[in-house]
Amino acid sequence: MTGVAVDDGKRALRVLVVNWQDKDNPRSGGAEIHLHEVFGGLAGRGHEVTLLVSGWAGAEPDATLDGMEVHRTGGRHTFSLAAPRYYRTRLATRTFDVVVEDLNKVPVFTPCWGDTPVLLLVHHLFGGTAFEQASLPVATATWILERTVPRAYRGRPVVAVSRSTRLDLVARGMDPERIEVIPNGIDLDAFTPAPDGRRFDRPTLLYLGRLERYKRVDLILQAAARLSAQGCDLRVVIAGRGSQEAALRSLSTELGMSARVDFRGHVSDEERLELFRRSWVHLLTSPNEGWGIANVEAAACGTPTVASDSPGLRESVLEDVSGFLVPHGDVVALAERAGSILRDEALRERLAKGARRFAEGYSWESSVLAMERALTRAARW
Repeated sequence: MTGVAVDDGKRALRVLVVNWQDKDNPRSGGAEIHLHEVFGGLAGRGHEVTLLVSGWAGAEPDATLDGMEVHRTGGRHTFSLAAPRYYRTRLATRTFDVVVEDLNKVPVFTPCWGDTPVLLLVHHLFGGTAFEQASLPVATATWILERTVPRAYRGRPVVAVSRSTRLDLVARGMDPERIEVIPNGIDLDAFTPAPDGRRFDRPTLLYLGRLERYKRVDLILQAAARLSAQGCDLRVVIAGRGSQEAALRSLSTELGMSARVDFRGHVSDEERLELFRRSWVHLLTSPNEGWGIANVEAAACGTPTVASDSPGLRESVLEDVSGFLVPHGDVVALAERAGSILRDEALRERLAKGARRFAEGYSWESSVLAMERALTRAARW
């Protein structure tokens, strides 16, 4: 422990966080929002936080973000090999109280790097869903490496972002007594309902996130086409980028929906907030997530969500309060639930109020304080 005190008099920590990406990475997503909100929050409380992450073409090798010292090495597909080498040559001589391995793709086996206590942070493991996203060799390697996690991190403290992730880890053989659940938060001051209470004039379905195969945005387009065929004059806003954008554009054309689907690409924070506030229904149809942060952000804006009843997502939607859950892959059920909200103003208003109440149970401040306690315990391990 260092001799520095954080703002409530506790001893400050020197923390090394190892994560695949930082928030400036063009491929960053929800895990990086969590990374910066939680560990940037800890830096703001006086802790010394260092990030070791991957780089990308044109990236600066070093940076300071949200009060954290950032070191970039390797790339998306080489980070697991580059990170241990970088640590040995650039960071091993520094004193850290705890190393946090933010497991987001494949493990980098930080317990093998030295004697510093390690805390494992897990959003979710891919399991079989890796084969829905990556090539066969990459998916196979991911699946194999994930199977080593219980043995490689045996005895180490673990933080899971949801009960679903905790259950998965326990099922894989990890000690339930060492797994603490610290849910993601949101910025409840930023994500609020529209001050004027207005929605888009036309019934609007929203998806906001990465356009990757495992996100199953195709289900949203199919459900929207079904509603359109039933006479619902709707539109769909798809905000985000990814490897599946071209395929999704082609699918919207095949479904006769190209005139109704608005592909926005990457959106700014201001546009993101506007879309959450003005859309009528938010949808998220992944088969597996660590946590559905977009569901709670939408809820904070008073917008209900219809989501797949899948791990992680089922905890970020409160059934018939902040929205509805449907069996994953069931396009008919997805269309029926979304359509019921679009058609029923009283239901929309009830869910809007319930969604905001639900979201108020989550804040980044609570997540930061819980992580601070977990790190303090881990540093004494």
